[in-house]
Amino acid sequence: MEEVPNTIEQRPVFMPKVNSDNLVKTDMVMFERHVGFATRQKKKSINDLQQVIRKKYGFKQVLELSSKSGNKLSFPLSPFSLQITDEHDGNPYSVENAFQASMVFEDGGPYTDLLTVAPRQARKDERLMTSGELIGYNYFGMEWGVEPLTTFYDWLYVNALKQNPQLHEEVIQYQGFTDITFNPKKSIHSAAYALALFVALHKRELLDNVEDPMAFYDLCNNFKISNTEHLLEEGWI
Repeated sequence: MEEVPNTIEQRPVFMPKVNSDNLVKTDMVMFERHVGFATRQKKKSINDLQQVIRKKYGFKQVLELSSKSGNKLSFPLSPFSLQITDEHDGNPYSVENAFQASMVFEDGGPYTDLLTVAPRQARKDERLMTSGELIGYNYFGMEWGVEPLTTFYDWLYVNALKQNPQLHEEVIQYQGFTDITFNPKKSIHSAAYALALFVALHKRELLDNVEDPMAFYDLCNNFKISNTEHLLEEGWI
């Protein structure tokens, strides 16, 4: 059987910034993807991606967020695991559940029953695909627009991580964050970006008022935005 050759692909690396007009700097990195579905192939691809980043930027600490990373920190930081406790009902929900259950479409939503199903089931719920165009978000009566595109998702993730201080000391040691499963040509929202944003805000001591949506919006927009949306617009992806 003829062996399928590996391919050269690119994925973003999200880097928290402390002394910059960006909170997060996003760059695209070329790496060798090892073809195949076996876990070892995915781990080889992740290792290649991280080696390129370490060599290019001189980083010692790069965290891959996907489940195949081999880093025990990836699981509690996954949006499927990381939970935010809502002040209205006092119940914890995964970031993924909270996000999917808040979507408002032209023909339906928010589908709040998605708060209590398995996170991967929430993401795949067919109503999210058949209810027309996404027009906003409604999180326990708190309304968000769709622009800027990732602000609501980033707010959820940053606040969820702020509520889990046992993770802070370890996560702020990392200089870059990746998620090899995140394809910026197919998706916008990235937990790896939101994680880098949290680290930048933590190091700058700017986390005090992030629970307030307007304060969070203003805070993020006081800095230049560098994410995959902007790279797409500029033709880098």
